[in-house]
Amino acid sequence: MSDTQKLAHRALGSGGLSVSAIGLGCMSLSGVYGNADDAASEALIRHAIDQGVTHLDTADMYGWGHNEQLVGRAIKGRREDVVLATKFGQTRREGQPNGVNGRPDYVAKACEASLRRLGEEVIDLYYQHRVDPAVPIEETVGAMARLVEQGKVRHIGLSEARPETIRRAHNEHPIAAVQTEYSLLYRTEAEETRETTRELGIGFVAYSPLGRGFLTGAIQSLEDVQGWRAAHPRFQAANFARNRELVGRAETIAAANRCTPAQLALAWLLAQGEDVVVIPGTRDKARLNENLGALRMLLSPEDVGRVSAAVPLGAAAGTRYPTAGMASVYI
Repeated sequence: MSDTQKLAHRALGSGGLSVSAIGLGCMSLSGVYGNADDAASEALIRHAIDQGVTHLDTADMYGWGHNEQLVGRAIKGRREDVVLATKFGQTRREGQPNGVNGRPDYVAKACEASLRRLGEEVIDLYYQHRVDPAVPIEETVGAMARLVEQGKVRHIGLSEARPETIRRAHNEHPIAAVQTEYSLLYRTEAEETRETTRELGIGFVAYSPLGRGFLTGAIQSLEDVQGWRAAHPRFQAANFARNRELVGRAETIAAANRCTPAQLALAWLLAQGEDVVVIPGTRDKARLNENLGALRMLLSPEDVGRVSAAVPLGAAAGTRYPTAGMASVYI
């Protein structure tokens, strides 16, 4: 381990994988929320590592290869400090929603391509990004298991898989982690999933833990909704006022606890159980430092209950993704 700070760690699964409780989701470093400067992004990743963040999460479809190349450059000389996670399975279809491919031959090709872009010989945690309904999950996971046998992957995971899919996959090969959107605003499917992952001893990785920025408090009006966010139902006019009201309730509790709304939202998630880790994304060092401040918060059971009651289960308006995106999640 290099001269980095030490953050609280949590286990993902029972196979010895341990990561910082707060990691870094790297998607926003490839233009999803606006232009990002590669040099600044690489510096951000190295800053995160210096602060003790060990869990870096990327995917082959983030910038269609750009993000993996970026992360690969940023971790040169720091590989021993990092748990490197990436994902496969979404395919590019110009002018159409993304496709999905879980065929065994594609699994092997996708892994080789990710390793080349990352400039690495092994991936610590390799996820199927979206379940392919046309391919039995046992066949996809069987191909992922062969990557483990070959030493190209250390642990495997699933993203946006239903409980019954997770069970079938876990019977084929131990699953270390399942990744699903999980935040104060959107938690119904995640909490259903966690009933299964807890039973099976699988770790849970909460992506979009800040509600795609809503729970930071930075989005106060429709005028603040720009770019990719505008396509998401939660930010559209029919739903915005309701969701903004819910975020306002969290802001009030955060102020009473002398923390930021983002810190409250992350601390609330981490208080759900030791099986939960979070991977908020950001392009800004100050935001990253703010997010890590959530680890210094100790919410009492009463605090957790108060936050849960202020933003009740299922209270958010609008689906998690646009219609086409919803067709590919929770399968």
